[in-house]
Amino acid sequence: MSALLDVILPVFLVIGFGWVATARGVMTDTAIDGIMRFAQNFALPVLLFKNVAALDLGAAFQPGLLLSFYIGAFACFAFGFVGARWVFGRPLTDSVAIAFACTFSNSLLLGVPITERAYGAGALAGNFAIISIHAPLIYSTGIILMEWARSQEAGGKHPAEIAVQVLRAVATQPLVIGLACGFAVNLSSVAQPGFLAAAVEMISRAALPAALFGLGGVLWRYKPEGDKGAIALVVFCSLILHPGLAYGLARLVFGQDAAGLRSVTLTAAMAPGVNAYMFAHMYGVGKRVNASAVLVGTALSIATTWGWLHLLP
Repeated sequence: MSALLDVILPVFLVIGFGWVATARGVMTDTAIDGIMRFAQNFALPVLLFKNVAALDLGAAFQPGLLLSFYIGAFACFAFGFVGARWVFGRPLTDSVAIAFACTFSNSLLLGVPITERAYGAGALAGNFAIISIHAPLIYSTGIILMEWARSQEAGGKHPAEIAVQVLRAVATQPLVIGLACGFAVNLSSVAQPGFLAAAVEMISRAALPAALFGLGGVLWRYKPEGDKGAIALVVFCSLILHPGLAYGLARLVFGQDAAGLRSVTLTAAMAPGVNAYMFAHMYGVGKRVNASAVLVGTALSIATTWGWLHLLP
């Protein structure tokens, strides 16, 4: 019970504050969009910059850690695609969007604060190692497969055009820019001036509270309706299958220590991120399923995260 009260509920209470404030009209959609724009375009990239710049890359980037997470992630992508396409009879493009939602866990907004509250700030090295390639890798895969699906349905783009689109979409993401700057500082061993470090610290402290509050406001807009089977498929992959595979691989195959096992399991166990809906919205397919899965998965993750925390050492 202490894990639920001390670790999980504070995070979801902040989300709940944003949800209630938006539902009551205290925060308008424009205000919530502003908070999320600040969090996603500025504060979270600064948080990633700060942590990657100070990360012990040799210790954090363990092949077993990354393979445990990403083998599980891509297994969920395949499972979600097959389920959406051949079980629920969705079009190719819808199936790719749904599979993307099965894969894209909310590793930053939920995984980081829950891991930090459960095990302390020193336990986050594995989380940031996973996050450092999360968006670039999953977005690249999703865009490539979506363009393939569109080409199958209506005659698509030349491979060179797809490559340019993938590079542009990944390289212009603020989170990727923050990560790239963090790696540049880390690898160059350039000391940051005191005033810059102080400013980075101030902004990074605002990142997670602002993002969680804004997430609550965004979730208010999503109404779970229709497509129950596809929504259940996404939620199952996100909350059960992905963390189960990641936990099993990390413990039984790659022999991860307690810290690595915690990071990989909790990062994998998070609900689908808002980016799952944004990806569907970008292509105009699977929007209702992905939006509803983000909402339902986030609500159910209160219970499933509690379970995973009890299982972890």
